[in-house]
Amino acid sequence: MPRCPRCGNDNRMDSYVCAFCGRRLRIERIENFSIFKRIEEDFTSPARWYVTILWLFTKPNRAFWNINHKRKEAPGLKILLFNALLYGLMGLAFFSHINITSIPPLTLGRFFIDLAAFMAFFAFGFLYYLIFASILIWIFSKGANIAVDFSERLEARFGDKDDETEKYSEAEMSPFSIYKGGTLHQQQASKFNMMLTAFAPYLLINAIEILIILIGLPTIDIPSVFSFETLNAPLFASPVWTVLHLIEALTIAIWVPILISLSIRELSNSSTFRVLISSLIIGVIVAVLFYFLRPTFIF
Repeated sequence: MPRCPRCGNDNRMDSYVCAFCGRRLRIERIENFSIFKRIEEDFTSPARWYVTILWLFTKPNRAFWNINHKRKEAPGLKILLFNALLYGLMGLAFFSHINITSIPPLTLGRFFIDLAAFMAFFAFGFLYYLIFASILIWIFSKGANIAVDFSERLEARFGDKDDETEKYSEAEMSPFSIYKGGTLHQQQASKFNMMLTAFAPYLLINAIEILIILIGLPTIDIPSVFSFETLNAPLFASPVWTVLHLIEALTIAIWVPILISLSIRELSNSSTFRVLISSLIIGVIVAVLFYFLRPTFIF
């Protein structure tokens, strides 16, 4: 078993970093790219959640290195909530192109219609992203099982999820293994919450899509709130939907798999390259099936 040169603890033969102090034990060529380079700094305290979210866009390797030290504090649920709020605003942007002639704009009646639209889209967005992310996390985890034995590595590092006892006691560790913030393994895996942060790109994508909807969709006049069936042809035939689907497809095919790969490699102490390949393959398949085959996608 390889012994860490920094803290003196023994690690698994297939470990890429020390499970006790985070020192790199093996280096992959893909780590020459800055977003995949492993962070070896001493951990002092977790960054604020909003800083972590910013790092997910600018320094994703540092973001997941930071999250990995305090996995229970991962901002995954906050990202889910913000995405739902943006989805509600997207509903408002969509409804701004619907002119109900029987209800003048800037009236109390129109306000309640817009409020109902926002709440409906917010609730739908929350459930949609929760279910969508849960299914994708399960699929990406299955791919990681094939690539690097993800589940087996998690069980080896953290024990069974129902086992709340610490896998190691301080007596079994080198006296140098506890540094400032503590060890990497003395906490539960919190896999779902950590992997949920990989869907942060949708915060930016949803904001961009709101602007596209505001600018690109045509405005339609309908006589009353009971005439929404007349919207199908003019609104959903717009090429704007093709642009939206293309943006989302590229996000799920490339951006999300990269972040998922970083979260999996930090959780399982495994190969970045092998996890990335499996995640990209899954992302491309999901993008083709879920976005490019939609009836509103215009080739």
